[in-house]
Amino acid sequence: MLEMKVFGLALDENNQAPVLILKDLKDEAGLPIWIGAMEAMAISMVLNKVAFPRPMTHDLLLNVIAGMGGKLARVEITALEEGTYFADLVVIQNGQPRRIDARPSDAVALALRAEAPILVAETVLARAGTADKAAPKPTLLSGEADRWTDVLEKFSVDDTKYKM
Repeated sequence: MLEMKVFGLALDENNQAPVLILKDLKDEAGLPIWIGAMEAMAISMVLNKVAFPRPMTHDLLLNVIAGMGGKLARVEITALEEGTYFADLVVIQNGQPRRIDARPSDAVALALRAEAPILVAETVLARAGTADKAAPKPTLLSGEADRWTDVLEKFSVDDTKYKM
């Protein structure tokens, strides 16, 4: 396993799908993972330090883990099968590691909130990683972050059923 960090979020030029870009700690290898828009927003909100008055779903899950005496120790992106990435949350509870299946996008959103390491299997990097330093540039961290913020600011408490 190789420890990686979130380098940023980008948009696929062909279909405008969000792409999570992970880089190793030496900035020698990258791993692009195509994710959903809601997951990109959850990651972007953490990267841009956007605070909410109430816990969002990923915050809730971390609260549940803590409430049950656990701590998110790390996340591991373990496999790539037929174009689908697989990940595990590694939670320490009562001194014992417990592995919980998760989508990589959710695992990364949790890792960022918990400040937990993100590890990627070397087999995944060998299949889908890149050593190209000119890999996709993170766009949601800067220019696109404003777009996500604008989307959130347009929400009105009066227009939604539940208050956050």
